[in-house]
Amino acid sequence: MPMANRLAAEMFGTFWLTFAGCGSAVLAAAFPEVGIGLLGVSFAFGLSLLTMAYTIGHISGCHINPAVSVGLAAGGRFPAAEVVPYAIAQVIGGITGAGVLYLIASGKPGFELGGFASNGFGEHSPGSYAFGAAFLCEVVMTFMFLTVILGATDGRAPTGFAGLPIGLALVLIHLVSIPVTNTSVNPARSTGPALFVGGWAIQQLWMFWLAPIIGAALAGLNYRWLGGEEGLE
Repeated sequence: MPMANRLAAEMFGTFWLTFAGCGSAVLAAAFPEVGIGLLGVSFAFGLSLLTMAYTIGHISGCHINPAVSVGLAAGGRFPAAEVVPYAIAQVIGGITGAGVLYLIASGKPGFELGGFASNGFGEHSPGSYAFGAAFLCEVVMTFMFLTVILGATDGRAPTGFAGLPIGLALVLIHLVSIPVTNTSVNPARSTGPALFVGGWAIQQLWMFWLAPIIGAALAGLNYRWLGGEEGLE
């Protein structure tokens, strides 16, 4: 598949993940009568990934997350030289998704930006979790996410079903970590809303790049041993 098509698919997929996932929190969860709560937001992120897995997986691999691209490269499943172009496309998609969400959300009288589904730690953590706890949570959650991705897409795994465990893993990750960091495990998803919130969200954004990338890289290296793929290039 030509690189232009693959990058366009990554941008489109990250747009959908950011718009739909963050949109469920900004538009739906903001209204108690809707009743989706933490469970609904968690499923929104998982379903957005699941739908894209079967929509663009055959085009670009459906990374839609710079940490996933890094983890797959570390695991020998993706060319390292393509990580940066993928990440740029993903960030553009994340910013675009957040931008469209902002245009819709701000159309309501009395709209207040608030946290706009941004990720944070300390006083900006939904549960007021300190930096150390938030950093560890993001590393561990991304490590497990990449481990599921690498296992589900292993050539020895059942074919045609990878999108299901990967999407459900993202649901589970959100169920556990929304109270801690509002769940990132995806630097592109974090960047989009942070640019609109500004201030503290921009200041804390570095952690939501560093922690997921560390977790993903560790998972990729670990799976080369765990899955017996040490010899892969």
